[in-house]
Amino acid sequence: MSGKASLLVIAGFSLLFMIIAKNFDSVSTRAVDNYVNYYDETTAHNIAVSGANIAANQIYLDPNWTTGYSNIPYQGGKLDVDVNIIDAYQNIRQIVVHGDYNGYSSTVKVTLSPSKFSKFAYFSVYEGGNIWWTMNDTVWGPFHTQDYMRVYRHPVFYGKATTKRKLIYYTSKQKDKPRFFGGFEKGVDLPLPANAVDNLEFPANDNGWKIENHDTVYLTFDQDSIKFKFAFNDPDSTVYLPNVAPNGLIFAKNSIVRLKGTVKGQYSVAVSGGSGKGKVYLDDDIIFNTDPRNNPASTDLLGIIAKNEVLITDNNPNHNNINIHASIYAETGGFGAENYSTRPESGNINLLGGIIQHTRRAVGTFGWGGIQTGFSKRYRYDDRLMVASPPMFPGTGGFEIVSWLE
Repeated sequence: MSGKASLLVIAGFSLLFMIIAKNFDSVSTRAVDNYVNYYDETTAHNIAVSGANIAANQIYLDPNWTTGYSNIPYQGGKLDVDVNIIDAYQNIRQIVVHGDYNGYSSTVKVTLSPSKFSKFAYFSVYEGGNIWWTMNDTVWGPFHTQDYMRVYRHPVFYGKATTKRKLIYYTSKQKDKPRFFGGFEKGVDLPLPANAVDNLEFPANDNGWKIENHDTVYLTFDQDSIKFKFAFNDPDSTVYLPNVAPNGLIFAKNSIVRLKGTVKGQYSVAVSGGSGKGKVYLDDDIIFNTDPRNNPASTDLLGIIAKNEVLITDNNPNHNNINIHASIYAETGGFGAENYSTRPESGNINLLGGIIQHTRRAVGTFGWGGIQTGFSKRYRYDDRLMVASPPMFPGTGGFEIVSWLE
């Protein structure tokens, strides 16, 4: 019996090992299959990601490129790229990439929006020959100048700072070097466009509000409505902005705009014109209905866009501070205070937003005792401008990626 029992035990173990071996073989086969499938799927995805990067770089080199690619061999698979303009007015584009490899497919969608000058806390083409950034100056967002950057006693820059030309130190690098907490780069060439303001007439003609044939336009924002008139002594008329300017653009052609009020919503006020025109005068506070510093959910935005100047009016309301919530753009001139050297001491310019200007302008005069005429500066960047822009605000000519979906 013992011999038969031994044979049965041996036969049982043999059968068990045969079953285990078969299972191991099956597991091994599935593991290889899974690895092959994973490799093929990953390769298809990598092809799609590579195509998105190639297309984005092509748009960086040529902002007008929309050709795309069709059935291009790449990494042993195929690559298809479509570039679609999904918003003609805003010039928003979407790159759609399909990567195929060994029966697997992957899709990547990238949305690009034009880079806007409104992202800058401060921008200038010309700084003036004797204006210095000093220890009392702090810039909270992105900074750029096409000019020399003249510095004295460690001014502070929290956003990335760039210049086309070099730094000039008042005394020495050791005593004057700025504190660049967001990084610094020189040799960056970013000119202002020549006709960005004039070109706004096109979107103003379609879903904007174009005002023409008036030398002066008085505009007072009243939340989501606006009061307007064409002479100081005229009575105000009122319109509901979502009806008259669905795209958010208010455009005064060959005129002067006098502006104040409280803004609810997202709007840009633009004015074109040659010598003596193309100016915006700020007659009093121009502020948001909801201050984003108090309520981060605020969606109120304002662009003030002038062909020539944006000036703080020399009048009684502005002799005791002025509050400005806006991104300001002056294409051939600058932002400053009217009669800055003769007006009375006027308190502070409390600016929330940014200044983009061709030529830096003065807002007051100062002596050893402090301000003598005009304003002190209290500028604070609106952080939302890094990702949002007032309607139709002039662009830098490049694009920025605003979403990447895989």
